[in-house]
Amino acid sequence: MSGLQEQPISHRIRLLAAAWLLAPALAFGQSLDAEIATIREQVRFTPDKALMQLQQMEASARAAPPATKGEFLSQLSLAWRYLGQYETAMVLADELQAFGKSQNDPALNAKAVLTRAYVYSAMADAKAAHALAFEAERLANATNDMKLRVQATITAGQCYAEQGNFPAALARLQTATDQARQIKDDLIPLASALNALTQLYTQMKEFGKGWETLAESVEVAEKMNSPGRLASAMNTEYGLAIDSMQPRRALQALLRALDLARRLGARGMVADLLVNLSDSYLKEHDYQRAMRYGQESIIAAREINNAATEATARVNIGQAYLGMGRVAEGKKSFEAGLAHFEKTGGKVELQVILQEYGSALERAGDFAGAIAAYHRERTLSNELFERQRQKTMLELQEKYDTEKKQRRIEALSQENRVKSAEIDNRRLQQRVWWLLAVVLALTAIIVGLLYRKVRHANAKLEEKNQELKQQSALDPLTLLYNRRHFQEFMRSHKPERRGMGNEDIVGALFLLDVDHFKHVNDSYGHAAGDAVLKMISEQLRIALRETDMIVRWGGEEFLAFLPAIPRNGVEEVARRILNTISAQKLDYQGVPISVNVSVGFAPFPLIPGDTPLPWERAVNLVDMALYLAKAHGRNRAYGVRGFDNFSQTSMEDIEQDLERAWRAGFVDMSVVLGGSPEAPPPAAGEHSNVVPLKPGFKTNPG
Repeated sequence: MSGLQEQPISHRIRLLAAAWLLAPALAFGQSLDAEIATIREQVRFTPDKALMQLQQMEASARAAPPATKGEFLSQLSLAWRYLGQYETAMVLADELQAFGKSQNDPALNAKAVLTRAYVYSAMADAKAAHALAFEAERLANATNDMKLRVQATITAGQCYAEQGNFPAALARLQTATDQARQIKDDLIPLASALNALTQLYTQMKEFGKGWETLAESVEVAEKMNSPGRLASAMNTEYGLAIDSMQPRRALQALLRALDLARRLGARGMVADLLVNLSDSYLKEHDYQRAMRYGQESIIAAREINNAATEATARVNIGQAYLGMGRVAEGKKSFEAGLAHFEKTGGKVELQVILQEYGSALERAGDFAGAIAAYHRERTLSNELFERQRQKTMLELQEKYDTEKKQRRIEALSQENRVKSAEIDNRRLQQRVWWLLAVVLALTAIIVGLLYRKVRHANAKLEEKNQELKQQSALDPLTLLYNRRHFQEFMRSHKPERRGMGNEDIVGALFLLDVDHFKHVNDSYGHAAGDAVLKMISEQLRIALRETDMIVRWGGEEFLAFLPAIPRNGVEEVARRILNTISAQKLDYQGVPISVNVSVGFAPFPLIPGDTPLPWERAVNLVDMALYLAKAHGRNRAYGVRGFDNFSQTSMEDIEQDLERAWRAGFVDMSVVLGGSPEAPPPAAGEHSNVVPLKPGFKTNPG
């Protein structure tokens, strides 16, 4: 007999009445969940329309069960976020977090932290957004809500990609895609994961995998019959086609995406697509259209308060102005866009924009502005390079500490074993005196083995110490000395002026940078760029002596320090460096690659007046000569020979503008021209014009 039949009649009536009253509430909750799920896609693409529907259901949603109320608060916050009302969005996100804590619900807590991360991201606070995204991933993975886990994992992967940590980003997005395939009743998680994974493959230059993932992403969007998802996939296709050198396909995808977004009324997506369209016409050198779509994008971005899109549009407009020769207007627009990325701390994006800025200024003939932009980019590049070096050092130190701890554990274990053996020996001595000689012999053998083991361990420790010291002094890619080793060497190096017969023996500094190195990476991939750097390091070893110090200075820059060389032979070394590298062809996967370098050089020590320059200022002066070589045509070497009329100027004035100091007759310079091998063509939009040499240079054709 059932439990219900065993109850009194009155009790059974009350139970049936309660069930009858509860049934409509459950059905209503289920219908509300379905309605919010439908609005969720509108929040992403048409937040103004979604907001109206969410506000109409607010009273019933706030009275719904916790899971329904939590999803409602999340979508309401995101709708305000997409509309640029960040303060209102954050208030709702905080309310959701407080509600999740009051319910002690891990899924609600994870959803609240994720919502706050999205708001901080829209406010351009990348640091806070990333920290919250990683926390949300941790919380979501402790729940059974697979959709929430996929969403949090995708967001964490995108944050790692923004930080430039592609291995971690790839692991997260591949995991999210695998998990999304397990969800059979909803294709939104899979569409989001595939789109994010395609974008990551594009950033990593893995174009084959990108096209394969994009095809599945488009297929899923079409199966969903979602114009918004299809427009997102088309926008992603645009980025992939641009980076894989397919401009026609990129433009077609972009125009299709813009048509879908406009028909859908997705204002945020329209703003992003307009700025991409502006960029596409820039690459075609159609500056009028590029400027027109850039201005349209600014108007659309302001309507939704999207500062990042507006900043990107201003950069595009700046490039268009410079392309039309309107330098002052171009620089003003460029700097307005740069200010946003400097404020938000997007260093990878900022480095790319500064490279574009320098190239655009150079093409427009503003060489001083181009040099300033290159200096800003190089400073940022050195900072990123130094961060990567520190990370490598920490990993090596951690490996060394782990091995050291393991050796200590082994030594303690051996010590315990010895103590146990000694106790056993004492017992044997007490019991069996006639075995004393045997026990002593065994003890001697054990001690001998232990002594040999300790000596072997000490030798291994010394070997590891030497290996760690060598690794800290060498660049892992080229096996040349790194910047840190050179700095330590120069702190203790004391330059001497020496005479040998009638020759003046000096030291010499050479700083060289690979010309059009970005084109090599863009055309053949970063592995080809690494192969070029290794080829150059090998050619420098051939061109220079074993006693000369060769350093990977950072990125695609190399430095050579020659401790002793005849003063009149400095230019000959510069010519040898130029010609040795330009004459070499690298066979990379069946494609011959040739590169040139630009060089700045000077004897060392440099002595303006009566006081030698410190080595840091000498390197800085050589760096300025290198950028003069870049600005005046590349594949050449500019050298500082000495100083004239120094009593009428100062080193600060010379360092402020080296070319102006030369023109005024305060600096004696020479130029060595490189040969003309089959060098790679300039990147899209670049010119290979050579600035004519001006009177006063001592030219040494090579």
